[in-house]
Amino acid sequence: MNQSQLLKIEKVPASLRQKVLEQLREAIISGLLLPGARLIERELTEQMGVSRTVVREALRQLEAEHLVEVIPNKGPFVRQLSINEAEDLYRIRAVLHGLAARMCAENINKKHLTILEDALELVVESYSNSSQRTLKAKTHFYNALYKGTQSDSLKAMLETLQARIARWRTLGLAHPNRSQERSRESIINLKIIIDAVKRKDADQAESVMFKEDIQAGKEVTRLLKIEQKDQKTN
Repeated sequence: MNQSQLLKIEKVPASLRQKVLEQLREAIISGLLLPGARLIERELTEQMGVSRTVVREALRQLEAEHLVEVIPNKGPFVRQLSINEAEDLYRIRAVLHGLAARMCAENINKKHLTILEDALELVVESYSNSSQRTLKAKTHFYNALYKGTQSDSLKAMLETLQARIARWRTLGLAHPNRSQERSRESIINLKIIIDAVKRKDADQAESVMFKEDIQAGKEVTRLLKIEQKDQKTN
């Protein structure tokens, strides 16, 4: 091989690649692209007005994030929501979130406590609005909690896990059969957690956060079972 045989590299702005990736990710997480939907590169290229190279790169990244699966001889599809996977991820998150709450309580200062309290107020207010706003508010709250741990390693692990669990969180907050009691329970738990952090009661902060995630996981699996039952009926 000589230099003249090398393929020309298509220059694609990083901002364009990122925009396509974020748009496809959001479409999957929000449910615009349903679980099991086939992702045809040609159609995505035409709809989004970008090259196949850009679409292909985005799909590879979404496969790495477990949002897309590639079936041999068929191509890429939106991954199905699995009850077993949801239970597994929520148990893992419960442990890591518990540790985050503990470390936040141990390292809390007045400035960051104010940030957490303000974030909690946004969560409480969001429950009277759309599920999308609630999801954003709770994500903001958890990000503030992660920052309060003062552990970049734990923060990075939790952010990666949150990306994987995003579709289940969306389902849990937006489903028409979501339990209103569960919503009230979640707010109570978060208030107790912040109070424990304020008092530097690391044990209570950890135990209540663990309980909150286990309860959230149970609600999501309950709703997933309803979804699967409806799909079989239809």
